[in-house]
Amino acid sequence: MTDFFAPPPRPVEGGLYIIATPIGNLRDITLRALDVLRAADVVLCEDTRVTGKLLAAYDLKKKLIRYDDHSGPQVIPEILARLHTGEVVAQVSDAGTPLISDPGFRLVNMALGVGARVHPIPGASAVMAALCLAGLPTDRFMFAGFAPNKSSARKTFFADFKTLASTVVFFETGPRLHDSLSDLLATIGDRDAAVCRELTKLYETCVRGRLSDLVTREELHEPKGEIVVLIGPAEAVETSEDDLDAAILDALKTLAPSEAAATLAQRFDLPRKVIYKRALDLKK
Repeated sequence: MTDFFAPPPRPVEGGLYIIATPIGNLRDITLRALDVLRAADVVLCEDTRVTGKLLAAYDLKKKLIRYDDHSGPQVIPEILARLHTGEVVAQVSDAGTPLISDPGFRLVNMALGVGARVHPIPGASAVMAALCLAGLPTDRFMFAGFAPNKSSARKTFFADFKTLASTVVFFETGPRLHDSLSDLLATIGDRDAAVCRELTKLYETCVRGRLSDLVTREELHEPKGEIVVLIGPAEAVETSEDDLDAAILDALKTLAPSEAAATLAQRFDLPRKVIYKRALDLKK
């Protein structure tokens, strides 16, 4: 019988470490994340109070620097200087994986630009947790961030999902949830969906059903907590040859046959070679 054991921690070298933190349950932090946080010379965070509580739970005391979209321009020179001298700089978000609907990608680009090493320390993610819980296809999905505040902008945002043959994941707030579900139904039609709330926390819930059902559910009218909404892939519709030919001819006005095939393959759920052959026939 094979004995399994955790390998000893490696020395933490200087560089920028992007560290995922728990989205609810504090025990979801990884051993590697704790190793890096112990070695960090400074920790970049969205809210020093939130990160302070996380560090205190593991008896860690570190210099904290607020890093977000507002403070970023002021603190980036200091961060780059620290990286230049070989310090260990850890970046965390209030919950989950940094850079996922959180600030950070500009800092990563700048760190790479000055030759600093960047290390991802994976861990908790609301997107991954919701996909595991929702019961919707996971072989292909798109993360769409936060939905816009206003209804007109939301409907434009949701229109991109209408023919998308993949599960869509986005974040929403409790006060806007019912309006978002209503706008989804009006924009993309009825479809399988799920609403996940308070993932990994005591009152974790996942409400599954058709959009037409979810908009009527009392518990989804202004619920509290962090919310992730998932929409199933667009349902296949029968496409006539005339519809396909019209789309190909329209695409050929600006695209080569191979480009037209690549563009239309997902839309019509057909192999590229089938569309390419038809495009060549129509072009003749």
